[in-house]
Amino acid sequence: MQESGTSDPGLSGYPVIRKNRESLKLPPNLGDYEQERASFSWDKARTLLDGLPDGRGLNIVHEAVDRHALGANAGKVAIRWLGKAGEQRDITYRELYEETNRFANALKALGVKPGERVFVLMGRLPELYVAMLGTLKAGCVASPLFSAFGPEPIAVRMQLGDGRVLVTTPKLYKRKVAAIREQVPGLAHVLLVGEGEAEGEGLERWDRAVGNASADFTIAPTDPEDMALLHFTSGTTGRPKGAIHVHEAVVAHHITGRYALDLHDEDIFWCTADPGWVTGTSYGIIAPLTNGVTSIVAEAEFDAETWFGILERERVSVWYTAPTAIRMIMRMGDDVARGRDLSALRFMASVGEPLNPEAVIWGEQAFGMPFHDNWWQTETGGIMIANFAALDIKPGSMGRPMPGIDAAILRRLENGGVETIDEPMVEGELALRKGWPSMMRGYLHEEERYRKCFIGDWYLTGDLAQRDADGYFWFVGRADDVIKSAGHLIGPFEVESALIEHPAVAEAAVIGKPDPTVGEMVKAFVTLRPGYEADEAMRRELLGHARKKLGAAVAPKEIDFRENLPKTRSGKIMRRLLKARELGLPEGDISTLESDEK
Repeated sequence: MQESGTSDPGLSGYPVIRKNRESLKLPPNLGDYEQERASFSWDKARTLLDGLPDGRGLNIVHEAVDRHALGANAGKVAIRWLGKAGEQRDITYRELYEETNRFANALKALGVKPGERVFVLMGRLPELYVAMLGTLKAGCVASPLFSAFGPEPIAVRMQLGDGRVLVTTPKLYKRKVAAIREQVPGLAHVLLVGEGEAEGEGLERWDRAVGNASADFTIAPTDPEDMALLHFTSGTTGRPKGAIHVHEAVVAHHITGRYALDLHDEDIFWCTADPGWVTGTSYGIIAPLTNGVTSIVAEAEFDAETWFGILERERVSVWYTAPTAIRMIMRMGDDVARGRDLSALRFMASVGEPLNPEAVIWGEQAFGMPFHDNWWQTETGGIMIANFAALDIKPGSMGRPMPGIDAAILRRLENGGVETIDEPMVEGELALRKGWPSMMRGYLHEEERYRKCFIGDWYLTGDLAQRDADGYFWFVGRADDVIKSAGHLIGPFEVESALIEHPAVAEAAVIGKPDPTVGEMVKAFVTLRPGYEADEAMRRELLGHARKKLGAAVAPKEIDFRENLPKTRSGKIMRRLLKARELGLPEGDISTLESDEK
């Protein structure tokens, strides 16, 4: 096992978590990081996939479903669906092949043409996964929506995406879609899943339209650059952006599943993300299927007791979840997993926002292994930087770039160009060299907005970061979140992580508040663990704790207590919403808002 460099802990100050072969239950797919980076090419990664027969191109669903269903994995469980009422349904690769064939034939029978957009609005039901995959099989474009969206966010996205078909439930149609049908004039067909009544034009029952369709379907020639997925992502202001991803993205989905999530054939994999955001599609649907593993789909929302029951009962071996869920479980204490048989669990990963170093360390205390944070965006389509199974972890770090990914820290120049920052631990904008397969190919109908994301060969992420001498990257904050106080540039994540180290703090969010003397002062919003009082004594204690950890220049000057912090359904704390409310500014796009406490 190689060593990953010096023992320098980087920004967090926590000791490096050393890896050795004895601690790994299976040999890692990515064993020698430096050797693989040196020998890797995307052409080589493509050889791990089959491509359509007779050289007819590349289709995501052929790689995810058909090649397994027509081979040795035909009888293997592809998706184990766990209903919130206790139901269970196992769907084999062969059954998934036949069901997606039926859906593709149903679209064809409705006159839906390749390239047209199919929106999916429902909870985590088996039909969601069939619809997403069947859409891609038919050469159409799949666009998942959060089932918790209200009518207006749904209307805006289907307008922007030129929605032709919507797959939803009667209940969701009546509550959220019926009133906005006139705003989406191109919506010709609505497929209704499950029981219940609904009225409107173009309504079709799933059981009739899909259930009666043929189980035989041949995927048409598919160019790797054909549009496949349309994921909407919210900016700080303005309307959401529709990021375009193509069938070629499956090359990145597959290899990142192998390398960043260390998926092996025998794994039971659970990605807790909803397909309404990009992780739930890239790693809740595509990557586990291309790698031929059994994927757990749980209909119910987060509940610690339910989740631990799933981990134990289903013998989950690889678990991919979000920092918000981890912090909620942390509230239960270090003994949370005591008495549970989690012996099958061998790898835990996190995504959605940076994982605080304390949570990485806590994973070892509670589960006997650390959480492996990774970084990527809707626009990148797949994992770009990760903490790998075989490499040492520096708690709080994003990790190191995937093989095939060139990442750099750049400084923007007044002439409109950029320069690379080579010195370790110097803050700049995180950038990726263009050319990986899952890179977005555009923002739908917004070419200028897309062009502004690039300078020369670099995609500029909008995230500020640092790189240490060992090649580990450290998240500082979104460029528009960084606080400028008395000449200091302060990253919210650093302050939040220091606050979370206090035993009373469950979650923290930090903003910059205008101040006539220093420009901006640091203000924190804190959620406490059960058993602690949100009083003035606690406020003083936390202010003192932060000053001791960070120094007076960086520590917050104000702390407010909240029962909950506003988050997106993907688990990201919405700092800019806290700032808007603090300053009485417009709240902007809050369509992805899940939890809130004003």
